[in-house]
Amino acid sequence: MNHRRSLIGTLLAAAIVTAGCTGSGGASKGADAKAPDDPSKVSGTIKVLTHRTDLVQDGTMKKYAAQFNRTYPKVKVEFEALTDYEGEVKIRMNTENYGDVLMIPAVIKKNDYPKFFASLGTRAERAKKYHFTGFTAVDGKVYGQSPMGAVPGFVYNKRIWKEAGVTDWPTTPAEFIAALKAVKSRTDAVPYYTNFKDMWPLTSWTYVDGAVSCDTKATTRLSEGDPWAEGEDLRVGDTLLYDIVREGLIEKDPTTTNWEASKPKLAKGDIATMWLGSWAVIQFQAAAKEAGADPGDIGFMPFPARAGGTFCATMSPDYNQAVNINSDHKAAARAWIDWFTDKSGYAAANQALSPVKGDPLPEVLKPYEDAGVKLIELDDAKGGVVKEIDNESEVGIYKPDYRQELVDLARGARKGSLDDFLADLGKRWTEAEKSLGS
Repeated sequence: MNHRRSLIGTLLAAAIVTAGCTGSGGASKGADAKAPDDPSKVSGTIKVLTHRTDLVQDGTMKKYAAQFNRTYPKVKVEFEALTDYEGEVKIRMNTENYGDVLMIPAVIKKNDYPKFFASLGTRAERAKKYHFTGFTAVDGKVYGQSPMGAVPGFVYNKRIWKEAGVTDWPTTPAEFIAALKAVKSRTDAVPYYTNFKDMWPLTSWTYVDGAVSCDTKATTRLSEGDPWAEGEDLRVGDTLLYDIVREGLIEKDPTTTNWEASKPKLAKGDIATMWLGSWAVIQFQAAAKEAGADPGDIGFMPFPARAGGTFCATMSPDYNQAVNINSDHKAAARAWIDWFTDKSGYAAANQALSPVKGDPLPEVLKPYEDAGVKLIELDDAKGGVVKEIDNESEVGIYKPDYRQELVDLARGARKGSLDDFLADLGKRWTEAEKSLGS
């Protein structure tokens, strides 16, 4: 399984409605999962549900459990890896039996977290040590913790860009288009690859939000106005995608793209650029090694926009681990989450952002660090509202459909103008805001 199905990409399913997920509540069993004081007194068998089928199959998770047992010898950790994690867990959450530790499915509405998960403590306290606490906070309490995060950016082949005569990162969308045109005229590479057929990579374009304006309140802005109004982040991102396609800077037939096949192609220089996230860099480096290409050719650059002369990139969490509110072994479950977040080295092993504030950036983000790219964490206080607006409007900013329509519009496979297309998105969005009273 590709790790991308978790990273940033939990958000791919974020617009699903909670229809069947009523759960049994189970609040009588206690709503808090307090951090244990004495590891030697923590005991019990806990089941950890995970989407990382690859790490269970290759024994990596078992090794983590063995390391955990050096600190918590009386806790037995069992793993259950689910290929269709979202679909399977959604069904299980109609009962009390959805593991002791699980990744919070995107199907669960944020305001419903207290019905299903035990509190890990107050946000005021946890935010002193950890990133991403706001993404699972309800009424001041935190219900999940991501073990790692990522930032959006363009994965690109540095050798090809250099052959095209482009060595500096573009600072505006117009400069970016000019760079792709240089790639097209001076190399044999496909300047930009849409991943249109696999669909999910198109949702990555939503994560230009906040990066363009360098605004930590970008999510709040989504809940209060038209995201496609002139100058707004999503309009800037969607316009760039439209222009890339309209200028013929993509593959010949977007309907035939293939995600897995694209990795060695970019690694070898057949493809020059893709908009994804920092989680993808190690996959492309691995593809380069397998293809006999140079992993050092894999570069990573921010969106071509600067605020006050500085590039910005937003930090997004991976799946958030939580404790089942119905668990009989909350202390053991909480111990696992704390240890996995703080001590396992999971983030470092995946070249991902550590959730622990002050930890060094992974090697894949050294280019960002060297260039002084500002990493910001979005305020997610209105995140639940945004998802409700998204559902009501049927726009689907966390789904690929509207950007497939955008690509089709740009390549002439459907009729209409960009302005009319974006105006329609904005109209539906703002009408949903009024309908929901947000």
